[in-house]
Amino acid sequence: CFRSYIIDAEIVEFFFVDTTPFVDKYFTDPGESTYDWRGVLPRQEYLSALLKDLDVALRNSMAKWKIVVGHHTIFSAGHHGNTNELLMELLPVLKDNKVDVYINGHDHCLEHIINSQIQFLTSGGGSKAWRGDIKEWSLEELKFYCDGQGFMSVQVTQAAAHFVFYDVFGSALYEFSLSKETHPSA
Repeated sequence: CFRSYIIDAEIVEFFFVDTTPFVDKYFTDPGESTYDWRGVLPRQEYLSALLKDLDVALRNSMAKWKIVVGHHTIFSAGHHGNTNELLMELLPVLKDNKVDVYINGHDHCLEHIINSQIQFLTSGGGSKAWRGDIKEWSLEELKFYCDGQGFMSVQVTQAAAHFVFYDVFGSALYEFSLSKETHPSA
């Protein structure tokens, strides 16, 4: 996602985070890639403001469900693996604000990892697959991994969020649900 923003759907809020400026190698060793850093430089000021704004927005959110979306992985058993900069800088904000789910792409796979009560979902299977490039991972945390093309859907109600990973033909590969305690209106 090019810049950060929020989509408020009342019972769920999606917090889109611009993760690209967190990644050091894009600044220190960009190779042949060209990045448009207008509005991002000076980098540390941009990242500090982004994290502060996200923290405030998450704290002020009245939504039952908080889902953060970024391009880069925080945790991943896929080709790119974990993004250390996000582990150090973004993950503490997610933990402090009891975020339910972090959804990302970047790795060309489909996966579900649970860490610190946060569900980490990779839906990066819309492009090429890595063909068996998977890192060792604890089976207690890695609930699903598919090194193939596909997509993911989510259905959210007050009481539950249901996630389904599909292959390219639309066949369900894996699904799970999260639930929240509901209180009747007074």
